[in-house]
Amino acid sequence: MSISRRRLLGTFGAGGGLVLTGGLTTACGSNTGRGSDGEGGKPLLEHWYHQYGEPGTEQAVKRYAEDYDQADVQVQWRPGNYDQQTAAALLTASGPDVFEVNGPTLDQIRGRQVVDVTDLLSEAKDDINPAVLAPKTYDGRIWAIPQVVDMQLLYCRTSMLKDAGVEPPRTLDALVDAAKELTTKDVKGLFLGNDGGPGVLGGTPLNAAGLELITSDGEVGFDDPAAARTLGKLRRLYTDKSLLLGAPSDWSDPAAFTQGLTAMQWSGLWALPQVKKALGDDFGVLPFPKDGAHGSPAVPVGAYGAAVSARSRHKDAAKAYVKWLWVEKTAYQEDFALTYGFHIPARISLAKKAAKLREGAAGEAVGYATDHGHAEPLLWTPASKVAYQDALSRIIKSGASPERELRSVVRKTRAELRRVQKKR
Repeated sequence: MSISRRRLLGTFGAGGGLVLTGGLTTACGSNTGRGSDGEGGKPLLEHWYHQYGEPGTEQAVKRYAEDYDQADVQVQWRPGNYDQQTAAALLTASGPDVFEVNGPTLDQIRGRQVVDVTDLLSEAKDDINPAVLAPKTYDGRIWAIPQVVDMQLLYCRTSMLKDAGVEPPRTLDALVDAAKELTTKDVKGLFLGNDGGPGVLGGTPLNAAGLELITSDGEVGFDDPAAARTLGKLRRLYTDKSLLLGAPSDWSDPAAFTQGLTAMQWSGLWALPQVKKALGDDFGVLPFPKDGAHGSPAVPVGAYGAAVSARSRHKDAAKAYVKWLWVEKTAYQEDFALTYGFHIPARISLAKKAAKLREGAAGEAVGYATDHGHAEPLLWTPASKVAYQDALSRIIKSGASPERELRSVVRKTRAELRRVQKKR
């Protein structure tokens, strides 16, 4: 599992300022596709990907590109801070034609740095997981084609729950109680990351309470007493000393779970093959449990997408290539998702028929992502996110008042929404 994918679902790509280094210039080189054509007079397209940690992925995407006969596609595998590199390159004439993106961001869309690709999904839109398509949609238009879906979920050690007489938790109250019951002198009940949960949980507990970070009409979605009640329950996990803290590796690695340090762990779908190899059938998976009368189970999802640069010299050719690869070539999409790592194809039909995703825990996970998936909204800015995570940390670890902390986050988020939604 690559660091970038973990960041996608752990921090959802929040980054610092642009870093314009010599490495960017060297990596781009002079072969930009802006001033020449490819072999045989075909359009020359550059396609950028972030560097995956999964062996075989780079070779696979280069093989896909070589198979395309309508353009000469050159793949660039980009190590380092990919999001910052791409953001900088989109402002120049030497960036990519097609690029993988955790977004695009609202600034990239409104700054006309990316091309509208709505027409590429004219026949397939209803087959794309709506949770990951929504953050790539703005003003009714689609700005990137989702590639694969990554998700988080709750792993439970079946034998430990059975020995303790604990049922798999289906509500947040049951999760809090189960974590306490499962905690012994040698094993903690739950692992939510070494910080106790603020860094990874994000808005998932609010989604489980029936709330949203940002509503569909662009308003704050958690200015509700239910939000404080739900987040206050996470404090109990900390005061009950049910949480594993200071594990050798953090939440994205299932080692704490497979080594028996915790009876339950929040991690990602990518960990499932490792868990299966270590524990056989002695585990189950669940979404984050619902809370309150209006709540429902919640699953955080995210997806890199393929976008077309507005500075591309061959925009129509780039769009045709993206449609071929990420809409039409379903065999490649399944191969990309499941041969080199463990992810869900963005196409619902592919996810349902893929043999590796049809049975057992994997099949359940696909159902959770389809039925209960929530992606971070496009209007949830880094500033809002930092304010919320800081508040959540104070609530969980310091016992700060959930009501007071959330009032401050609501004010900050409203100010951010006014800022980003101003007419330019």
